Amino acid sequence: MRGPHNVWRLIRTGATFERTGAMRVVLEAMNVPPRLRVLARVMGWPFTFLGLRGDPALPPVTRALTALGPAYIKFGQTLSTRPDIVGIELANQLRYLQDQLPPFPTVQARAAIEAELEQPVAALFSEFSEPVAAASIAQVHRARIAETGEDVAVKVLRPGIVRAFRRDIDAFHLAASLIEWALPSSRRLRPTDVIAHFEGIVMGELDLRLETAAAAEFAANTEQDAGFRVPLPVWHLSGRTVMTLGWAEGAPLGDNDAIDALGVDRMELGERVLQLFLKHALRDGYFHGDMHQGNLKVGADGALIAYDFGIMGQIDEYTRRVYAEILFGFIRKDYRRVAEVHFEAGYVPADRDIDEFARALRSVGEPIFGMDATRISMARLLNYLFEVTERFGMQTRTELILLQRTMVVVEGVARSLNPSINIWHVAQPVVEDYIRTSLGPAALARDLARTARVLSRFGPHLPGAVEAALIRVRDPRDPPAIGRSASPLAWFLAGAALSWAGIVTFLVFF
Repeated sequence: MRGPHNVWRLIRTGATFERTGAMRVVLEAMNVPPRLRVLARVMGWPFTFLGLRGDPALPPVTRALTALGPAYIKFGQTLSTRPDIVGIELANQLRYLQDQLPPFPTVQARAAIEAELEQPVAALFSEFSEPVAAASIAQVHRARIAETGEDVAVKVLRPGIVRAFRRDIDAFHLAASLIEWALPSSRRLRPTDVIAHFEGIVMGELDLRLETAAAAEFAANTEQDAGFRVPLPVWHLSGRTVMTLGWAEGAPLGDNDAIDALGVDRMELGERVLQLFLKHALRDGYFHGDMHQGNLKVGADGALIAYDFGIMGQIDEYTRRVYAEILFGFIRKDYRRVAEVHFEAGYVPADRDIDEFARALRSVGEPIFGMDATRISMARLLNYLFEVTERFGMQTRTELILLQRTMVVVEGVARSLNPSINIWHVAQPVVEDYIRTSLGPAALARDLARTARVLSRFGPHLPGAVEAALIRVRDPRDPPAIGRSASPLAWFLAGAALSWAGIVTFLVFF
């Protein structure tokens, strides 16, 4: 990982950033101390002749990342989700980083399909087009299945892309280690964890079997959602380097004129986009993590069609409840409760003052709620919230970063359809419904039933586990002193055993 070749890549990266003017922008955005800024510039300047030029028409950072290739483009897109690291302004710039690259020859795509599916393309598809879209990782062809006549989209990985990404990610790991060593204050932001998270996302995108599974799961979760559709995967025509999905025919969500021509109410569509995202995140804990206009279409029937499932977000049930309570507290302007939720979840250190934190949250919420509907912004709220939680020592919550970033993107999509949309009014019924079903008496009954199922499954083992735990902690010089020397684990097991016995007794006699 830390061989000379990775050092060479970092030198070339630094030289490219210096040559394109991106170095200064990045160092300022990350608020790097002056001495380290000078050191970085001095180390990069002698090698500028090794750097890549890039497209002068692009902004400096976008120019540098685009010139350095697919892995850097993807990393820039990932950093757009981390305003806590690169700053709000730079994060917003990176959101528009494009990964469109020239397509590779169709003959190579055909060869990749035949190698993966072990059949000639002509035997699989009666029609197979030239590339209709090309990005940093893969390109897409429109085709027709020979057996059924169904129109499909066939996604094919770029040749050699896996090896290229692994090589660059190794260099990223080295860079993160150097940053943590040279800039101890950066450790709160966990640079090595950021690279590990990026590696997980990208390596998942490089195995199209995982994206196929994601599409299938997302389609199953949302099957009953009115006005929403997910193209179904064709499993026997998919593999590690090839993915086949039903063709999504419709107007691009970014083309308001085309949407109007379909007779679709854009105001209602904007509300639907936002509410569907919140439903998927809160109800299912599984949501589309790249829900921008380029990955959404509007069908002739007005249905919203989602595709490209390379980035999906997942949050556990407990985190969903915490997030919903935070949103609900802001909606109700109950800043004390929002503060309590942060402390209860362990997001803010217990030694901080909860009343002071609640006042800081009020300073975030009140100015925003005082705005008219056209200016109320979830993005602004989250940006302010980043600043406040950082001041109170809150560690970065990786599981919430993608959710927060996608929420900002979805808000932008909704506003492009209806500039006067009131984000809070649209979100409120979805959040209230989730609170009612997930935090009320019905939710408590479900939690108790789930606990009972777990105890019933492990119940037969509990008596033996309790006996073994008590024997381990017993003082051999004082056999009766089991109660005084028993560990919390032993008492927990004993309580679980009694609970299980109570459940069994209830089932037998009642």
